[in-house]
Amino acid sequence: MELKGKTILVTGSTDGVGHVVAERLGAAGARVLVHGRDEGRGKATAAAIEAKGGKAEFLAADLASLAEVHRLAEAVRTKTDRIDVLINNAGVGTGGQGAKRQVSADGYELRFAVNYLAGFLLTSELLPLIKASAPARIVNVASAGQHAIDFDDVMLTHGYSGVRAYCQSKLAQILFTVDLAQQLDGAGVSVNALHPASYMDTTMVRQAGVTPWSSVETGADAILNLATSPALEGRSGRYFDGQRESRADAQAYDEKARRRLRTLSVELIELPSSKSKEQHS
Repeated sequence: MELKGKTILVTGSTDGVGHVVAERLGAAGARVLVHGRDEGRGKATAAAIEAKGGKAEFLAADLASLAEVHRLAEAVRTKTDRIDVLINNAGVGTGGQGAKRQVSADGYELRFAVNYLAGFLLTSELLPLIKASAPARIVNVASAGQHAIDFDDVMLTHGYSGVRAYCQSKLAQILFTVDLAQQLDGAGVSVNALHPASYMDTTMVRQAGVTPWSSVETGADAILNLATSPALEGRSGRYFDGQRESRADAQAYDEKARRRLRTLSVELIELPSSKSKEQHS
């Protein structure tokens, strides 16, 4: 893909693999919308891209709050009238051994809220811009760690495990990918998900107490492949392990499960927090 003149939003791009992806996109001529929670790191990332001749702007938002996701989408709309590529990369890790259950600002299980629901909402909000920019792409950075969603306890109020919460949220991203690809058939927008690399040298992995054994550069290569490779033009609804197309957990290909997740997600982003907590906790 020719990146000059393209506008690309990368969530979670002030650190780790997202940071590398943003820098590479900027160096290749794209206008990069950098996102993160920390204003200092965000502005430094944008400045580093511009210092190398690229174009970048920083947009702050905490994806643990749906209100901030809405504000992020509005900020994007004020900055640009097109999104050629959306990379949903921001996420929360497993939390390591003995991780305690946490909730988002809206009362939802934190990993489900940040890793999946925020991306679902942001993508939905920006879809008109993305469709208007076709041919365009959406890349969901998921994981090979996947756990089937228990629709009777999506918020994991019983027998909580940080690993399970993380893996459930990542599989939810893949269900969303397959579902959205079907909805966008014929629109000129492809949407794919991937596991970039195993245990990359990132803050998330180190906080989990795991010794990294993949580089962020390897993960960035895989993400950029989905975002820019001409070979993937028109291919959608796929899951990749690195740069190789693969198969996700069986639930990703269950139409009933995808429909249930879509219905639940719409309810969760629309209902007032108190009501949604009562119905889905």
